Amino acid sequence: MTETLTKHERNLSAIIHASTFSKYFIPFGNFIIPLVLWTANKKEYDFVDHNGKQALNFQISILLYSILIGMISLPFFLGGLIPNLFDFDHFGFSTFSNLNSVNFHFDSDHFFGPWMIPAGVLVFAQSALFIINIVYTILATIRTNEGQHFQYPLTIKFIK
Repeated sequence: MTETLTKHERNLSAIIHASTFSKYFIPFGNFIIPLVLWTANKKEYDFVDHNGKQALNFQISILLYSILIGMISLPFFLGGLIPNLFDFDHFGFSTFSNLNSVNFHFDSDHFFGPWMIPAGVLVFAQSALFIINIVYTILATIRTNEGQHFQYPLTIKFIK
């Protein structure tokens, strides 16, 4: 396979994968730069077309998974910061008389409560996504520079 691919195709494909790291310097750079490189060269080179789709699909999938984990973790963090937020005793109407005496007391017993276990699992999941993104992007960059077709794991095919 590497005989039919030019050095330019392999380098361009590797640059598309590596350009997803631009998100650490440019907001949404992991979408913008690979999209520009892919759309400019997808009609000329099939290898670049394949790798551009792979890189963009993977970045969109990782973003979707991160948003999903964030949405799941939001109630746990709100419950830890405001312990009585999910206390539905009489729909919370018993606390209306205390509105004028707001007390921001930090109670460590409620802060490090049972909500920490699922929150810790969700932090672990978010960290795992971060590591998966870095490891597989580096792996894709190396493999495409060698002329191999690379398939990212956990990828939803938005662009076909």
